[in-house]
Amino acid sequence: MIELIKREDHAGRARKLSRIAARSVALDGELMRVVASIIEDVQARGDEAVCEYTERFDGVRQGRGEMRIEEEQLRASAARADAEVRRALREAIKRVRAFHEREREESWEMLTEAGVRLGQRITPIERAGLYVPGGTAAYPSSVVMNVVPAQVAGVGRIIVATPPRTLAENPSVAAALLELNVTEIYAVGGAQAVAALAYGTETIPRVDKITGPGNRYVAAAKKLVFGVVGIDSIAGPSEVVVVADETARAEFVAADMLAQAEHGEDASAILITTDDALAVSVAAEIERQARSLTRVALVKKSLSEFGAIIVVDSLAEACELVNELAPEHLEIMTRDAEGVATRVRHAGAIFLGEHTPEAVGDYFAGPNHVLPTGGAARFSSALGVYDFVKRTSILRYSHAELGRTAHMIAALARAEGLDAHARSALIRLERER
Repeated sequence: MIELIKREDHAGRARKLSRIAARSVALDGELMRVVASIIEDVQARGDEAVCEYTERFDGVRQGRGEMRIEEEQLRASAARADAEVRRALREAIKRVRAFHEREREESWEMLTEAGVRLGQRITPIERAGLYVPGGTAAYPSSVVMNVVPAQVAGVGRIIVATPPRTLAENPSVAAALLELNVTEIYAVGGAQAVAALAYGTETIPRVDKITGPGNRYVAAAKKLVFGVVGIDSIAGPSEVVVVADETARAEFVAADMLAQAEHGEDASAILITTDDALAVSVAAEIERQARSLTRVALVKKSLSEFGAIIVVDSLAEACELVNELAPEHLEIMTRDAEGVATRVRHAGAIFLGEHTPEAVGDYFAGPNHVLPTGGAARFSSALGVYDFVKRTSILRYSHAELGRTAHMIAALARAEGLDAHARSALIRLERER
C-alpha cells in the first residue's frame, strides 16, 4: 500500500519526493478557459447567469428570490445536527476565538525629532465572502476556521455562498453557521458563486475578500478574480510529514498518516524516520488499521500514489527533507521534539509529541487549520486575523522637515525621470521664497 524507501535508495527517494512535490491543483488551460467564461457571464448577466449555472451544474432550478437562504431554513437544518456535535462546535469556537484574539494588531504612530508624524492605521475589511463546499467536502470545522478570524478582526459583514443542497445534507454545517451567528447565506456554489461574490449581482453583494476551500473550479475562479478581490490562497491537496525516531509508537504514526490520507486521493502522508524497525512496523500498522476505515479504497490510492516511508541516517537529514518539502502539517515524535523543531524553517503548523495528532489542530486546539500547501509554507502562513484587516500608512510632514528634504526628494524623482514628482516637492519651497 505504501512505499518504504531505504536509507541507501537515494534515487528512489528523489523520484518519490519529486512526484509528491509536483502534486498541485491542476489549473490547466481548458479549465481556466471554461471558468473564465463563467465569470464573464456572471459579471455580464448577474443573477440570471447564476441561476442558469445552478440548474446546469447542481440540478436545482431556483429563481432570483430563492437564492438567499432564510434564517428559518438555517435553524431547521441546524436542529437536525447531533447534540454532541453542537456542543463540540461551541467549545471549538471558544478555543479558536481565544487563540485568534492574540493575533489582533493595533494602530500605531511615531513622532520624529523633526516634527514628522508617521503611523499605521489598522482597519478591518468591510465585507468577507466565505465559500463553503458541498458534498463530502462540507466541513463545519472549516466554517469555524474561516469565520472566527474575520469576526475577531471586526469584519462588518460576512456573506456565505454554498451549493443548494449543502445545509440540507450537512446539518452540522448549518449548526456551525448558526453558532457563529452568520445568517447571510446564498445557495450558490462553484465558479459562479466566486464570480458573484467578486463582482456582485442584483441579489448577491460584492465582497472585498473571498476565503474558503473548494474544488478545482472554485480554485481556478479564485485565481482569476484575484486582484478584483482578495483571496486567502489557491489551496492544493492536503499533506502531512511525520518525523520520528525509535521512541515513537508505530500505531500512533500509522493512525496519523491514515487520517491525512482519507482527505482525498491526492493527499500526501510521509514518514521520515531514523529507525528501520519503526519503518517496518508503521507499514504493517497502516495495512492493519486501514482495513477498518470507511474510506479504505481512497486511503489505499492516496498512500500508494503520494505516501512514503523514508529512512534517513539522522534527524538533521530528516529536517533537511522537511525544509525541502515545506509541508502543510508537520508532526514530530522524537525523544527531543522541541529540539528537532528548532531546525525546521518551513512548515504550516508543527505538532510536537505523541499526544498531539494533527487532528487536534483540525478541530479543537485553537490555531487555524487553513494552512499553506504544496510548499507554500516557504512564503505564507496560516489564515488569521491579519488576513481580514488593512494597513493604511499615515504621514504628516512638518514645514521644516520638507524644507530640509525637498531637494533630496527631487533628486531621487529626477533620477527616475519623474519631473512632476520633483516639482511637487520644490514648489512648496518656491512659494515660501
